[in-house]
Amino acid sequence: MAPRWAPPAGLVLLMLLLTPATVRGDKPLRGGPSGAGAELEASSAVFPLYGDVYPHGLYYVAMNIGNPPRPYFLDVDTGSDLTWLQCDAPCISCNKVPHPLYRPTKSKLVPCVDQLCASLHGGLTGRHKCDSPHQQCDYEIRYADQGSSIGVLVNDSFAVRLANTSVVHPSLAFGCGYDQHVGSSSDVAPTDGVLGLGSGSISLLSQLSQHGITKNVVGHCLSLRGGGFLFFGDDLVPYSRATWTPMARSAFRNYYSPGSASLYFGGRSLGVRSMEVVFDSGSSFTYFAAQPYQTLVTALKGELSRTLKEVSDPSLPLCWKGKKPFKTVLDVKKEFKSLVLSFANGKKALMEIPPENYLIVTKYGNACLGILNGSEVGLKDLNILGDVTMQDQMVIYDNERGQIGWIRAPCDRIPNDNTIHEFEEGYCWPQFPGIIGLPDEDCPAYYRSNKA
Repeated sequence: MAPRWAPPAGLVLLMLLLTPATVRGDKPLRGGPSGAGAELEASSAVFPLYGDVYPHGLYYVAMNIGNPPRPYFLDVDTGSDLTWLQCDAPCISCNKVPHPLYRPTKSKLVPCVDQLCASLHGGLTGRHKCDSPHQQCDYEIRYADQGSSIGVLVNDSFAVRLANTSVVHPSLAFGCGYDQHVGSSSDVAPTDGVLGLGSGSISLLSQLSQHGITKNVVGHCLSLRGGGFLFFGDDLVPYSRATWTPMARSAFRNYYSPGSASLYFGGRSLGVRSMEVVFDSGSSFTYFAAQPYQTLVTALKGELSRTLKEVSDPSLPLCWKGKKPFKTVLDVKKEFKSLVLSFANGKKALMEIPPENYLIVTKYGNACLGILNGSEVGLKDLNILGDVTMQDQMVIYDNERGQIGWIRAPCDRIPNDNTIHEFEEGYCWPQFPGIIGLPDEDCPAYYRSNKA
């Protein structure tokens, strides 16, 4: 993950703590009270998302924090654990942000001896030391784009409306960042901070689960048209229809990884195997390691029609122009073929990446490759699936069962009844080429009509 005040550059350099997932064999129960005096069972919460891949370069959510609740915009990031706001503690170095800076009070400070502080420090540096039981919990995070944030851990109220119509105000720990070095301090940042949704115990998702408010499940649906929705809990999860693969214990620790994959283009293997893949909503674009990136670029260029000419565009490294400027990806998608990732961990679980999930049409009317060379930003052998590739797919990170799932969905249709009834009609099976012995499938009419 990288704060989007600067061009996206991948995940946090300092790895965060891995909390083992509890694997369950059946779907967890959900709903409201089961009888008089019964404890409230975990419910779900759905939040609208704002933003897009281009030109804004991020998807963000509005959260109400504090007492009284005040709105803040948070960059949705499954590639890191810590949620943090730029705040006036006082602020040493902060960007201009959409809302007044969060102001902490001494009563909100999390002490260094708190277990959440130990988890945070353990994930960031591997060390946790308290010189005094009254010491506050300080932290420093450095990112792959050379950005950083220094702050202190605080506890405050989050207002969350649940599917069972109740509104809860749990006290959750998050970072109060008072010294940021990201992007230009003269520019107005699009968000007030970051919403960390990783699997570590300091993440907002883990804390909500620890409070018994939602299951330890999070998902997002990023619309190609902009916006979408985010959800905590499992009420919306189409367990029987999504493609699932176990979460892998990768060399990159607690990031959401389905393990290694093989790469196909236009129905044929590119000879690229054992790609270590990570899902990261905190990255606008997708990053491939040097070898799969170069192999893909060669395959792409070898298939292009003569009507497309390579052109320089300040937006992205590799772009093409047509006989006339493109308005949307739909104008050019027929000139390109789909990619497919085949994950070994999921019994040949496949993810299709159609042209609209790897191309960007810029304001100059050019079609640009939204897959970048990760080795040029220090990612080495890591392959990141960013927002561009996850558009118009519901992606689910199920820490209860230790699995990751995805399914094509109309992400601009935000469910308002917090069930999958009616909404599931928009789901569709992937449009895979006839490879690896899989038949072609078709989407429901609704989805086809909205993609045409």
